[in-house]
Amino acid sequence: MSKTMRAAVCVRAGGPEVLEIRELPVPAVRDGWSLVRVRGAGLNRSELRTRQGHSPSVRFPRVLGIECVGTVEASGDVPEGTTVAAVMGEMGRAFDGGYAEYALLPSPLLMPITTTLAWETLAALPETYLTAQGALDTLGITPGGRLLIRGGTSSVGLAAASIAAGHGLDVTATTRNPAKHGALTAAGVHHVVPDGTPDYVLDLVGADTVVDSLRQVRPGGTVCVAGSLSGWLIPGFEPIANIPSGTKLTAFHSDTLKGSAGNAVLQRVVREVEAGVYRPNVDRVFRLEDIAEAHQYMEDDRAAGKLVVRFD
Repeated sequence: MSKTMRAAVCVRAGGPEVLEIRELPVPAVRDGWSLVRVRGAGLNRSELRTRQGHSPSVRFPRVLGIECVGTVEASGDVPEGTTVAAVMGEMGRAFDGGYAEYALLPSPLLMPITTTLAWETLAALPETYLTAQGALDTLGITPGGRLLIRGGTSSVGLAAASIAAGHGLDVTATTRNPAKHGALTAAGVHHVVPDGTPDYVLDLVGADTVVDSLRQVRPGGTVCVAGSLSGWLIPGFEPIANIPSGTKLTAFHSDTLKGSAGNAVLQRVVREVEAGVYRPNVDRVFRLEDIAEAHQYMEDDRAAGKLVVRFD
């Protein structure tokens, strides 16, 4: 009799109710792929948009989840029992992702990690901190500079604040919700509303705020778009008219740090979290059975930090 697992399956496009807990066969290992016992998975707004039907390439039913952490159950490439993280690489899109007790993943996607962190803490780090670190590297931040984070109470925003404060930057962040100010200051933010003219703007809101971010940054400064909380497209964007002379507009996509490319970065982040330098910024931990509730919580913008699913 084949072994089964619990998984949250998105059966069609729609609201949180389309996420159904089902018993599925545990995937069989094949060449170049590894079976991971999932111990935790971070939730991401891209999964919310996929669930809503805004990812045309995704076919339902599909087990969502663009990231997970766990241990290698079976593999011809990675030693069994190895603690690993996996991010992006079409997880939860072209093939089933992290919303399941087991995930069959391409072996090159796995990032072996040495850590003493609890699973729910480790699960909060991969996509969030790799995106934050990569975006700040893209901005070219230097100690003493001024950074403005738009969308500061998103999980990536809080991670970026934690990293930037640790590097000696003066950090300003925006939020529409006064109740979330405490989460920002705890993460290392010095100013919760724009204060002065920043050298760098990390824009996690995206489409609705990019043009204004270009006006906010100092002449010759840099704006990096690394989030899409307001959507994917900027209607009527005119580069020559909207980008001030000498100001730089760039972007960061976390898929560039998947697999071996992000392994050293993630291990460094894990060490900094273990040392108390960076904060994991976990807002709430859900059970797999509560995945619909978790998606509603995310859709309602109630979180100040990362949402995680824990597998016991």
